[in-house]
Amino acid sequence: MEINDMRSVITLLAFIAFIGIVLWAYHGKSRRGFDEAAQIPFADDDLEPVDPRSPARRK
Repeated sequence: MEINDMRSVITLLAFIAFIGIVLWAYHGKSRRGFDEAAQIPFADDDLEPVDPRSPARRK
């Protein structure tokens, strides 16, 4: 097997992996997990803001 044949095989495998990831990402069952993950940055918004000058913050 020549190097060009090996490059073609690796390119084909990478393309198949890419298609698999795209299908998994847009599959209906994955939506709930992605929606939960999208809300992670906003999970701490309900906490009260902390004053950086308060004595509890200083060490």
